Amino acid sequence: MAPVAMRTAAQSLSDAQPVSFWLDDPGKPAPQPALTGDERCDLLVIGGGYSGLWTALLAKERDPQRDVVLIEGHEVGWAASGRNGGFCAASLTHGLGNGISRWPGELAQLEELGERNLDAIEAAVAAYGIDCDFERTGEIDVATEPHQLAELHEMYDEAHKLGFTGLELLDRDAVRAEVDSPTFLGGLWDRRGVAMLHPAKLAWGLKQACLGLGVRIYEHTRGLDLAPAGAGMAVRTPYGRVFARRVALGTNIFPSLVKRVRPYTVPVYDYALMTEPLTDEQLASIGWKNRQGLGDSANQFHYFRLSADNRILWGGYDAIYPFGGKLNAELDHRPETYLKLAGHFFRCFPQLEGVRFSHAWGGAIDTCSRFSAFFGTAHAGKVAYAAGYTGLGVGSTRFGADVMLDLLAGERTERTELEMVRSKPLPFPPEPFAWAGIGITKWSLARYDVNGGRSNLWLKTMDKLGLGFDS
Repeated sequence: MAPVAMRTAAQSLSDAQPVSFWLDDPGKPAPQPALTGDERCDLLVIGGGYSGLWTALLAKERDPQRDVVLIEGHEVGWAASGRNGGFCAASLTHGLGNGISRWPGELAQLEELGERNLDAIEAAVAAYGIDCDFERTGEIDVATEPHQLAELHEMYDEAHKLGFTGLELLDRDAVRAEVDSPTFLGGLWDRRGVAMLHPAKLAWGLKQACLGLGVRIYEHTRGLDLAPAGAGMAVRTPYGRVFARRVALGTNIFPSLVKRVRPYTVPVYDYALMTEPLTDEQLASIGWKNRQGLGDSANQFHYFRLSADNRILWGGYDAIYPFGGKLNAELDHRPETYLKLAGHFFRCFPQLEGVRFSHAWGGAIDTCSRFSAFFGTAHAGKVAYAAGYTGLGVGSTRFGADVMLDLLAGERTERTELEMVRSKPLPFPPEPFAWAGIGITKWSLARYDVNGGRSNLWLKTMDKLGLGFDS
């Protein structure tokens, strides 16, 4: 970055608060009390993010008489559910390309299930009166390099061959008419497959909906260990225990209470900036009248969108893996990444020079080697889990909740018969091999971006093995 550009980027960050914009909200609800003593229930849900909240809510919708308890180690929505970009996608496969490469035989079914899942989220937001700024405006994947433009054309053609007609190909003038950046060469607009929302308000709204249906929620209550107890399971907490007939684990990036699941995920730290609200003149300088989400098409990509009060969220690019896969609160903030992101922002939108950032934050994403969720059971079917959403959990966690409830009920359903649900990703190797492999893969993906989309031998090998790394 040139010295003048670096100074501009640094100055834009001088007032940024090191906290998620979404969580820095005066409407944040007070936490529920911690569990003290013993509880008994039909279903215990562990984890107060989207995965756990949807599981608890859907369990009560399926059977209003079911006695459901949810425990959360911190506060509802505090982790990834309150720190993400607010892109609620229909895709269950981390995009069409990943779905084509992994489950071509059931892709049409997966796409239909994903569309139905997003429709159900929209319906739940309306039915429970969840005020989370839900806007089904879609998302544009933009090309900023010639090889990315060619890849978007290939994806559009492939989608049409498969009968998916919801995508619109945009040339340079068309994409810049939607959102004006001198870096944009073209785009692919999914008009209905993605909604924008306020992620923390979605979590808080789901919490209120669960409470309204009779779910008992205990915050600041970690599940410490899991063991059989009679015909059910027992989970120990700091001040008590929960005895449950069935347990659903929605802990995602946090170490699973089913230890054999742990090698399937690693934490990747992702970062985002939020600008101050744009003036009418600033907003007019970039267009963006249709309020779509956007993401560029590089391997090290940026995602960006407008908030309800016309701020721009700008995130992505850096994906930081901590050695050993250990969660580290110090990695929630990374000034060198904030500076890099700010520089990229003004390169994308030079007409916004002088805009400042109000918030800068990071958080851990649970990623797996196939980039999309995996599922399973333990303890003779009394425990179910879902994990590995790799950044697309805002929407797909609701689908995962349905899968977990199907598995706990021992039911054969359209969902449980999917190869995607019945199979597992490849686990990550132990250290230092995971650290080395992820580092080489990140370097290779960065070289791919600057070398015109040419894969090196490492990436070709990873593709053959069905492995990779996604920022």
